[in-house]
Amino acid sequence: MIYLDNAATSHPKAPGVPEAVAACLASGAGSPGRATHGPALEAARTVFGARTACARLLGLPDPARLVFTKNATEALNLAILGAVPPGGTVAVSSLEHNAVMRPVRHLEATLGARVLVVPFDACGRPDPGALAGALEARPDLFVLTAASNVTGALPPVEEVAAACARHGVPLCVDASQAAGHLPLPTGCAYLAFPGHKGLLGPGGTGGLALGPGVLPPPLLRGGTGSASELETQPEMLPDRYEAGTPNVPGLAGLARAVTYLAEAGPGPEGALAAQLAEGLAALPGAALVGPGPRAPRAPVVSVALPDRDLGEVALALDRRGICARAGLHCAPAAHRSLGTFGAGGTLRFSPGRFTTPADLETALAALAEILA
Repeated sequence: MIYLDNAATSHPKAPGVPEAVAACLASGAGSPGRATHGPALEAARTVFGARTACARLLGLPDPARLVFTKNATEALNLAILGAVPPGGTVAVSSLEHNAVMRPVRHLEATLGARVLVVPFDACGRPDPGALAGALEARPDLFVLTAASNVTGALPPVEEVAAACARHGVPLCVDASQAAGHLPLPTGCAYLAFPGHKGLLGPGGTGGLALGPGVLPPPLLRGGTGSASELETQPEMLPDRYEAGTPNVPGLAGLARAVTYLAEAGPGPEGALAAQLAEGLAALPGAALVGPGPRAPRAPVVSVALPDRDLGEVALALDRRGICARAGLHCAPAAHRSLGTFGAGGTLRFSPGRFTTPADLETALAALAEILA
């Protein structure tokens, strides 16, 4: 099998991740913070180790400001629903995933929030006038993807962050397609990340990094193992945001994955994405969507297939042992922006750290055969 759907979930995981998860489950690790017996203390050490490892990888000076969630979607909901008040204003790029668009549309429908969608082109560049207009409206939050999950395009996050800072607008960055692959931006109020994509960890893990002074209301409230005499949510970090028993086995796996990434250094994803984009651009019957073959990008590459059924092509690839994804990729706003919504989206390929150049050559040859 040649797995080219790492933008959805990475496969295989980092070396040692399955073993770390299994060892945690087998050891009978208890609930962190809930007792002083050995298993509970071991669970607390596991969570603390995962938090410090992730904070180090993300460049956060204070690990307590890294809040664990079950995925980037929960982290984005925490940021968006916490930052935008009833009747407030939220600005987003036109490239956003439904993990962003559905919470902001919920605020629009239920709390009268104003949603400003700033057009970004296929290469990730914002419309300057629209961006300036959105920032001059002083939104309560600006949400921007660090990399498009449809095309791999890299918006100018640092430039937008600087513009937001000049206008006093908090910036929330969705690092779902960047974490583990690319340098992450600094100076943003919120940074949401999943553990199961580029970080090569298990599903059910992720987090939200909180910038200095940022303290949104909790998304969930309940037991934390701390301040148990209170019937109100503790104010201390990270307990304020981590109600309920955490996914200790998943965090054990995430800690191992993040440690592996720190030790292994940069991977081949950039070169693989360039090889893939160049090969797809040369295929008759396929139209590359997004940045050109030699442009910087995250390891995500999409093609439009005029007059072809995307699902049938993806099924034909699957029958040849090649895993790719066809459709809208949970990002209808992005496809409307790219002009691919009416055709049902794109065929997306996303190599990972363990993909080889030979894998891509096989996949390109198979696609060429199918299109012919």
